[in-house]
Amino acid sequence: MTITNLEKNALVQELAVLKQDHRELDLAITDMADKLQANQFEISRLKKQKLRLKDAIAKLESKLIPDLHA
Repeated sequence: MTITNLEKNALVQELAVLKQDHRELDLAITDMADKLQANQFEISRLKKQKLRLKDAIAKLESKLIPDLHA
């Protein structure tokens, strides 16, 4: 299945948004962990959210790889 240029552009834009969200979560986790009285429950929740983003990024990146069966 081949994707159109329009679909590819949409995927690239969505991928950029997800990567930005992933970076922001990483910074938030780091900042929160550096605090003396860090909320471990909140840190754990953010880490899980970050992993979900990482999975979504991997799925989008795999859609952008051309089909080798051609």
